[in-house]
Amino acid sequence: MKPLRLTAVGAALALAALAGAGPAHADTPTAAAVLQAGAQQGVADGYPGVIGLVRQGDTTQYVHAGVGDLSTRVPADPSAKFRIGSNTKAFTSTVLLQLEGEQRLSLDDTVDRWLPGAVAANGYDGTRITIRQLLNHTSGLPDYAKDTAFSLSYALNTEPYKPWPPQTLVDLGLAQHKPTGSPGRQWSYSNTNYVLAGMVIKAVTGNDTATEVRQRIIEPLGLRDTSFPTSDPTLSGSYLHGYEYPVISIGIRDVSVSDVQTFGAAGAIVSTLDDLTAFSRALVTGRLLAPAQEAELKTTVPVTADGTVGYGLGIVHVQLPCGQWAWSHNGAVLGYFSDWYTSDDGSKQVARANNEFHLLAGTKGQQDTGRATVDAYCAL
Repeated sequence: MKPLRLTAVGAALALAALAGAGPAHADTPTAAAVLQAGAQQGVADGYPGVIGLVRQGDTTQYVHAGVGDLSTRVPADPSAKFRIGSNTKAFTSTVLLQLEGEQRLSLDDTVDRWLPGAVAANGYDGTRITIRQLLNHTSGLPDYAKDTAFSLSYALNTEPYKPWPPQTLVDLGLAQHKPTGSPGRQWSYSNTNYVLAGMVIKAVTGNDTATEVRQRIIEPLGLRDTSFPTSDPTLSGSYLHGYEYPVISIGIRDVSVSDVQTFGAAGAIVSTLDDLTAFSRALVTGRLLAPAQEAELKTTVPVTADGTVGYGLGIVHVQLPCGQWAWSHNGAVLGYFSDWYTSDDGSKQVARANNEFHLLAGTKGQQDTGRATVDAYCAL
């Protein structure tokens, strides 16, 4: 298998495309049964543990398979915390949309308006890129996560406390290659966009993204098990241990303690299935944003030529193989992979998390659990 840095939305698209869900009938398994079977298959494929949630209206069911800690063999707990990776992007975009609603900025402001000189190297020009283009990944900025030295350091996980200032990450991205097109021309996923988005939040408010997310989203929604670490790479309380199968050695490694500054506003949040689905439901149903900003959130740019996938501002709109549409995103960071699907009215939700990720896309475990998540949503 060819090594590939797995982008959050790229994984969602690949797994959704692999799913073969059809319309649910009375004699077909329930959504929870479908997700449970997928969790068990994920463990058979090599995941230490898989957890999942199915929600219809006010009824919630949980599934789990395998273990949350290989050393103690404690069963995987559906209420456990885990690193949500790029699902963080929806939190970051929400803060910027709220700031626009408060008339403290415009999404059509240029990056240079708030971050003079931050994007001014290798042919890239922050005076030509807007905040909106950061959030919908049409800026054309390269992804710093593709830097070889950076990705190797992250995969080896030998320096979990190493500081990664946001501008350093941006500079790594800009150095990848010269522009291949003008800003706004096409969609291309890049973590650099959301590191810059976090820097804009700091420039506008004087606070880091973690503080604004906590005050504007976590506390108002009562997300008691959600946190936004900025320096401490450890996890506390009840959490899934995260693991990786190292590409260059044999066995499996516990990578629960990993560097949170590597992704910051692009992927540092820790949460649970309950909190993540509570947030996504509140977001897509308009509880967090004014109507004008909600419309902006859900205005998508095409990701696939057939129109079945579009990217909004930190969330994905996808038509599943069964014909249903859902809002979605996923997160892939060292040791963890998770995703969620939510209907536009918030009445149907499915989410799951796996506690192994080794920076390779398209593994059998990803395919099988991804297919089960989509099939479970289609069964609702």
